Amino acid sequence: MPAFSPPTPNPPENPMHRFYTEDQAALRETARRFAEREVLPRAAAIDREDRFDRGLYKGMADLGLFGVALREEAGGAGMGATGACIVMEEIARCSGAVGNAFAIPVEAALFLDHHGNERHKAMIPGILAGDIIPATAVTEPDHGSDVAGLRTTAKRDADGWVLNGTKAWVTFGNVVDALMVFARSGAESGPGGGHKAISCFLLDGKAPGIHRGKNEELLGMHGLEDCMITLDGVRAPADAVVGPENGAFKMAMGNFNFSRLMMSAMALGMAQAAFEDAVAYAKTRKQFGTAIINHQAIQFMIADMSTDIAAARMLIHHAARLYDAGMPIAKEAAQAKLFTTDMAVKHVSNALQIHGGNGYSREYRVERLFRDVRLAQIYEGTNQIQRMIIARQVEKETA
Repeated sequence: MPAFSPPTPNPPENPMHRFYTEDQAALRETARRFAEREVLPRAAAIDREDRFDRGLYKGMADLGLFGVALREEAGGAGMGATGACIVMEEIARCSGAVGNAFAIPVEAALFLDHHGNERHKAMIPGILAGDIIPATAVTEPDHGSDVAGLRTTAKRDADGWVLNGTKAWVTFGNVVDALMVFARSGAESGPGGGHKAISCFLLDGKAPGIHRGKNEELLGMHGLEDCMITLDGVRAPADAVVGPENGAFKMAMGNFNFSRLMMSAMALGMAQAAFEDAVAYAKTRKQFGTAIINHQAIQFMIADMSTDIAAARMLIHHAARLYDAGMPIAKEAAQAKLFTTDMAVKHVSNALQIHGGNGYSREYRVERLFRDVRLAQIYEGTNQIQRMIIARQVEKETA
């Protein structure tokens, strides 16, 4: 288990942090120091230049952060989803995009450890070290949240598999070394197909037939090398299948539960940053002869921010503890993702409003937060999908 930094005396606290274990407190301190000293000074440049910062990525790996949720027997820190959410909040507080970059290797290592064969698991040390950059290709141009409807195909031949299709919004697509592709390996979509005919394949990101598009020009979340990937007769060995053949839909749904916690913690970190900036600005900005924090209209916005951020953190950590205890969290992960991301979008916007015209300027962090946080309501299943999941789980519980 990596050695994380002991807490400094009297760090900025909220009451929830008092209940962290010593290891969790040290982990938070490590993540916060790195985020404030390394991530924050580069965050604006990453946003402006829209290029992957390999140095920051390697820096997170060198601290052992990519293995935070992975069991110790597999080379990780064994701190589970709770530890991963603690780190994510601190990183995303300084850059949502770098927080997003943190999530990908964390999730990939867990996925391969849970479902991979020995060849797949042999890649985990390289992922944890930051030497192998993973990416997952699920979404397609016409199929986002509808994973069961994907059209990319994997056909058997004498030497293994041949994959054809197009994947959209592949984060790290233009720098990926190990690409996990979800493809239809059984019946075609429609009657007799659907979710029972999907497999996951681990491919060499540089394999012949993998064609990468240009980096997507996105509203926010820059520096993640998002692109479209086309698979044109890509060959894969028979043992490229991760987990059971035709069983990847269930694997993907399980992975979504964890990734939704990560996206919730990412949105929480950005909301926390916006809240801190709004309070600091309101204390120094004067209008009508007094600091604007003395005006009730501003006080009410700040009070709502503080309350909703605290509620979101509790929802996230509750779901994370359930996950770490091996309990099902489909409803709880969806609730955390729905509430936190809606809350974050609302309150980052309010923080920008508190900044007035200055909030619309790129000289202030809140402008970047405003653009970055919007993706949180879309990523890992739109919030409309989350409402459907919650309602279905409630229906099951009350049947």
